[in-house]
Amino acid sequence: MKLVCSIAAVLVNTSKGVHGSVAARRISAEMFKELKTKVLRLLPPTSNGPTVHRDETDGAEILSCTVKALKEGHIVAVPTDTIYGLACLAQNSDAVRKTYDTKGRNGQKPLAICVGEIQDIYKYCKVKVKKELLGDLLPGPVTLVFERSEELNTDLNPFTSLVGVRIPDHPFMRQLCQMCGEPLALTSANISSHTSTVEVHEFQELWPKLAVVVDGGPIGDQSRLGSTVVDLSVLGKYSIIRPGCALSSTVDVLERKYGLSELSGEE
Repeated sequence: MKLVCSIAAVLVNTSKGVHGSVAARRISAEMFKELKTKVLRLLPPTSNGPTVHRDETDGAEILSCTVKALKEGHIVAVPTDTIYGLACLAQNSDAVRKTYDTKGRNGQKPLAICVGEIQDIYKYCKVKVKKELLGDLLPGPVTLVFERSEELNTDLNPFTSLVGVRIPDHPFMRQLCQMCGEPLALTSANISSHTSTVEVHEFQELWPKLAVVVDGGPIGDQSRLGSTVVDLSVLGKYSIIRPGCALSSTVDVLERKYGLSELSGEE
C-alpha cells in the first residue's frame, strides 16, 4: 500500500538536545555527529528539533529499514493512531528486556503486542468474543486484553496469563507488522511515568538508545491519553483497565451491540 504522504529519510546522529533558536539547533546537530540513530520522516519535518540534511527515499525503503532493525533485535520508535510508541519483536526476549531498560519501565508492568490483521490475534490470544466485535473496534485506538496463547513468547509478561493486543489505525504500523510476520511488543515512547509523546522531538532523550525513529509528524489527536484498554478475557463481560481516548465509543459497542456487561469487582 502506497503511503499517501511525502516521505523522506534522515540519518540523524543523536544525543540530548535543546530546541528553540536556530543557534541552539545547530549546536544540537553538532552534538549528534558520532551517533547512529536513523530518523525516517513520513511527513515533511516540522520546525522542531535540529536542522539536518535529508535525502529523499520512498515508503518501501523506510519500511525495509525499520523491519531490518527489528529483525536484528533493536528497538524502534513508531507513530500510532494515539501516541508515539517504542516497538521491538515480541518473540525476541533480549529485545523485550532492552525495551524495559530503554524507558526505565517497571518489570512488572506488561507490554502490549501489536499485529497487522485481525486473524493474527487468534494465533497469540484465546479470543472469547465474536470476530465481528473485533472488526468493530479494530483497527482503532483500543487495546483488547485476552488470555494469551502458548505461541506467545513466555518471557513477555511472564507474570500474567493475559496480554493486550493492538491494531493501530495507522497504515505504516499495519504494514510494518505484516512485513515482520510476527507481533511487535509496543509501549509508549517516553521515560516511564513521564508524559506520553505526540511528536518525535518530545522523546529525543531516548534517541541514542534506538536504532530507528519513524517520524510521522504530530499525532493528530494530541490528547496524549493513549488507547482505551479493555479486558475481554471473561466470557460475556468486559472490564475497563484504562479509559484512554476512546472510552465512550468502545463501551457503546460492547454493551449496545454485543450485550456485554461490565465486570464488577465482586465477580
